[in-house]
Amino acid sequence: MSISTHVLDAVHGRPAQGLELRLERADGTVVGSGSTNADGRCPELTEGLVLDTGRYRMRFETGAWFARSGTETFYPWVEVVFEVTDAAAHHHVPLLLSPFAYSTYRGS
Repeated sequence: MSISTHVLDAVHGRPAQGLELRLERADGTVVGSGSTNADGRCPELTEGLVLDTGRYRMRFETGAWFARSGTETFYPWVEVVFEVTDAAAHHHVPLLLSPFAYSTYRGS
């Protein structure tokens, strides 16, 4: 199983580079972390890890990311909780981000 993400800055219409994030199991155990690259992706998030089925939480440090550009935001962080039922499947958790709104969906 693999888990990936892609963060897009909806205000400027480009990838959100340098946004720190981490992946945790439901019990709070951190299983991966990193920051988004120039394409808004974090390929090292689960690199080399063996993950099980269950609930996971992806935490995006949006407040710190917006603060670096002097942008006020309503969300100091965004947490997306999801359930993995197929250990062989790829799970993609994208985040479309602006200072006062965000959306996510099950990607491919």
